[in-house]
Amino acid sequence: MIHKLFTLPIRSLFKLGEKIQEEVDQELYHLPYIQQQLIELHMMYELGELDDETYEEHEQELLRRYKIAKDREQNLE
Repeated sequence: MIHKLFTLPIRSLFKLGEKIQEEVDQELYHLPYIQQQLIELHMMYELGELDDETYEEHEQELLRRYKIAKDREQNLE
């Protein structure tokens, strides 16, 4: 009984950590969200708000995340 009282907060903390990780993964690797970010990035570049180097860095990161998201999606099928 005492053991359960001491481990309950720890288990709750682990469950909270797992839930936070799920939410982060959902945002980082959500295909429509990444596509929207790519569109916004391109628009900012076209409007001259970003230089070439910054644009390419952000684009590469988004494309990397997009590839991971697509791979995850295919593995679920």
